[in-house]
Amino acid sequence: MRKTWLFMIVALFAVVLAACGGNEDQETEEGTDENGSAEETESDSSGDTRSVTIEDATGEKTIEGTPEKVVVLEWTYAEYLQALDMQPAGVADKEGFGNWVDTGIELGEEVEDVGTRQEPNLEAISRLDPDLIVGVQFRHEGIQDQLEEIAPTVMFAPYSEESAQDQMAAMKSEFNTMGQILGKEDMVSERLDEMENHFASEQERLEEAGVQDINYVMTQAFTSQNTPTLRLFTDNSMVAKIMGNLGLENAHSSEELQIYGYTQTTVETLQNYQDAHFYYIVQEEDNIFSNQLAGNPVWEELNFVQEGRTYQMPGDTWTFGGPISAEKLATQVVDATIEGNQE
Repeated sequence: MRKTWLFMIVALFAVVLAACGGNEDQETEEGTDENGSAEETESDSSGDTRSVTIEDATGEKTIEGTPEKVVVLEWTYAEYLQALDMQPAGVADKEGFGNWVDTGIELGEEVEDVGTRQEPNLEAISRLDPDLIVGVQFRHEGIQDQLEEIAPTVMFAPYSEESAQDQMAAMKSEFNTMGQILGKEDMVSERLDEMENHFASEQERLEEAGVQDINYVMTQAFTSQNTPTLRLFTDNSMVAKIMGNLGLENAHSSEELQIYGYTQTTVETLQNYQDAHFYYIVQEEDNIFSNQLAGNPVWEELNFVQEGRTYQMPGDTWTFGGPISAEKLATQVVDATIEGNQE
């Protein structure tokens, strides 16, 4: 009897071992291929849990995953997304972007307006359920905690004293950070190379046209408190860096660092730059030169006005943007300069 029970126990144990071995073989077949599908699964898993640590204006920040629905609270960052073949889910002052920023790429109908840049609409942002919010510290620091409750929030500081030293370098740094967050580092590098190549080709156009050694002043002009007002761009500005890449030299300088890249003044100041070439950006409905200053001797008797060295840029020429705006401005300057010097 003992032998019978012992035989039955041994037989049962053998069956259990066989069953376990069969399951193990099945798992091995289903879990691997010639490359090992276990590694692919691990790769897929790591893709879902991707994280990147960056430095923004508030310090070190880790972003989990790869954001796809991005809300931007400043126009510049909408342009960054466009340069990376993306559309924002939402943008502050969408209509204003269309009026002031010419990238050649329209914001789609699906892009939602989320209030003004100064006072974004938190409810509108929340309804979009974004993966990422991008703002600027000087405008949005006061609501950062509320934004963080909606989605991870990155704050840039384009007008800090550090960034103001060289607005072009600051733009490249921000653009690179956006590329890291969005997993598009290679595209950022390609896009910046394209921008530099564009500057070089536009400079060649000037040289081929025999236009060289130009001193310039560039302004964005508008009416403020019923007074014709001019922003003269300084050497740290995006404008001056772009013009420098074209081989043009800024006649306007400032003893103090201008955080926004310009000094604000009136038409009387232009008497200091009579030998320069004068480039100006105006909105047609607020063209101070053809309206308030028409017939004004302070304006009309300037040498560059008398000698036809004035060049009008479109009102939606954006001077605080990214690589697309920079390329646009370079082309507009070269087109206007060549045309003006052929007349």
